[in-house]
Amino acid sequence: MATWDWEVFCKDTIEQQVAPRCFGAKGDVTYLDWLLSAWGWTLSVSLLALIVALLVGSLMGILRTTPSKALVAFGNAWTELFRNIPLLVQIFLWYHVLPTLVPPLRAVPSFLLVVVGLGFFTSARVAEQVRAGIQSLPKGQRYAGLAMGLTLPQTYRYVILPMAFRIVIPPLTSESMNIVKNSSVAFAVSVAELTQFAMQAQEETSRGIEVYLAVTGLYFVSAFAINRIAKLIEGWIRVPGVAGGGR
Repeated sequence: MATWDWEVFCKDTIEQQVAPRCFGAKGDVTYLDWLLSAWGWTLSVSLLALIVALLVGSLMGILRTTPSKALVAFGNAWTELFRNIPLLVQIFLWYHVLPTLVPPLRAVPSFLLVVVGLGFFTSARVAEQVRAGIQSLPKGQRYAGLAMGLTLPQTYRYVILPMAFRIVIPPLTSESMNIVKNSSVAFAVSVAELTQFAMQAQEETSRGIEVYLAVTGLYFVSAFAINRIAKLIEGWIRVPGVAGGGR
């Protein structure tokens, strides 16, 4: 029967000896230090990629609902391109292929390449959610804004988007949680996030149960925190007395 050894996180990563304190002392780095650092990298990748995804995805979603056929075609092409190529393949393209074709990208840290790759991949899914949210609104909302003398961009800004984003907050919550889980692909290009920590720590300590349970717990805590934050935002923007926050 397997025995638990949570003391493994208090061992230093060089001599494999238990440190006087679980957090590294006198310059020693314990597996707990490494785990928390990896968690920080995971959160950093996820947060920055989420920002990229929301900005780019919202723009593409809006373009797909405009009267311009060229803009609609561009938004559709973007969405289909990035959602139909596996995420891991896209990360490898950003890391191995594009720097060869565009030499200045060789100087870009792999961390940022993962942020862009993961952000663009998720932006396709965000674009679909935003498009659906806008198109679920009655067409009369747009016509009313234009009839009041607003330009099309002003109509989107002041009339359509405030209502549409209230509708798409729940599906965007799921995408935000998914981006934390998808950040695990960063291990493939040597970003020191949770999955890479788990693989290397398990090899060095042979304590896979404890290592993977700890990593699983941190992924759960991260995703659950995003879910709670999104629920708070959904409550803040809900229109009082209107079910569904704006429907």
